Amino acid sequence: MIYDFFLARRPHNGKTYETYFEEIKRKVEDEKSANNIEAKDSHSDQIKLNFQRLRRITKAYTVDSELLSIIQRIKEPQLWMVLTEDWCGDSSQILPYLAKMAAGSPLIDFRILLRDENLDIMDLYLTNLKSRSIPKLVTFDNNGNELFQWGPRPIEAELLVNKLKEEGMLKDEFMKKLHLWYAQNSGKAIEDELKNILGKLI
Repeated sequence: MIYDFFLARRPHNGKTYETYFEEIKRKVEDEKSANNIEAKDSHSDQIKLNFQRLRRITKAYTVDSELLSIIQRIKEPQLWMVLTEDWCGDSSQILPYLAKMAAGSPLIDFRILLRDENLDIMDLYLTNLKSRSIPKLVTFDNNGNELFQWGPRPIEAELLVNKLKEEGMLKDEFMKKLHLWYAQNSGKAIEDELKNILGKLI
């Protein structure tokens, strides 16, 4: 099934990672320069923290050689559409890895759509048929055929969160443990899952 949103080229007109990064950078800098409470919104502190994560991972990460080899064997154009928001902590830990992976092939067009501006698209990709969880990666071929979906978290991270919830841990506490996991894992779980998915497509 080819969705109308693809035919309307909404993913194609999404933000590049570079544009998304610069927009968040400006948002953080503008808030600093304003230096008053009116400049802040409810997500300001989270966005500031997320930008630090984006910047760190973007600067430090190099795609695993095995995964890069798989990516470079892609023969046909792909569009990688990611639904996200700048206030999402998971996205800040995941998006830079996906962007670097996509940059490994000139055949991959990596585009970002803001979830809350595209709820009609988001609702086609709910997690467990009920949750608008992000980030969500959906990949298409040139004709709009869906190749695969990934997200909103690596399986290992999702299992950790579920376990901590079952133990009765409060959100603030299990989110700290989740972000510690992200920092220690350094994108390896994302790499392994993408190796498996992409390896089956080429």
